[in-house]
Amino acid sequence: MNLRFSDTAFDAVICLNGDLPETAVFEALADRPLIAADGAANLLIDAGIGPEFVVGDLDSITESTMKRLHGVAELVPEPDQDTTDFEKSIRFAESQLWKNLLVLGMHGGDLEHTLNNWSVLMRYAQGLQLTAYDRGRYAIPVFESFSYDATENELLSLIPQPLATLSTTGLVWNLENESLQMGTREGARNRAAESTVHVEVHAGSLLFFCSARLPWAPGMGNGE
Repeated sequence: MNLRFSDTAFDAVICLNGDLPETAVFEALADRPLIAADGAANLLIDAGIGPEFVVGDLDSITESTMKRLHGVAELVPEPDQDTTDFEKSIRFAESQLWKNLLVLGMHGGDLEHTLNNWSVLMRYAQGLQLTAYDRGRYAIPVFESFSYDATENELLSLIPQPLATLSTTGLVWNLENESLQMGTREGARNRAAESTVHVEVHAGSLLFFCSARLPWAPGMGNGE
């Protein structure tokens, strides 16, 4: 498989109730539908950013935000208490046939909330193309082998979720049919040594971290 950035646009953007990126990120994605997961609407409105949709049980939205959303955003109430607002936002995106999604605001608030967001990301990425953005970096769930066109000396990380057996070429520190496992051995902060990096996934899954290419989405397609 080949991980590409030059020919794929995100279908939509989901913003969670966490730390928002800089305004320039939203400007770069202004032509994409913006979905606010419940309380994220407060943060967006306060930042002068108007979401097209607000999804969730809507119990975290302030009265002031609700007034300012009137005529600006479509409210999509989902009272189900067995799923998170992140999950509800993903399901709403699926209902609109949006499958290539960028997720913002993964971090912020309680630590367990952040960790739960990552679990949801990995779970739904098995059927959708999900990418998380934070501080100029993409985090991409990966379940199969791929190739990546890297920039010179680009910082790359391979974080097992929770276990992955990998072989790589094109990195400063390559792996040869080696296992990475949460709590035992991770693959953080490697570097590209060649223009093309190959990662063969023998078993398991991982999060691949690389430099963001906003507004382009990372698309999985056939490659050499």
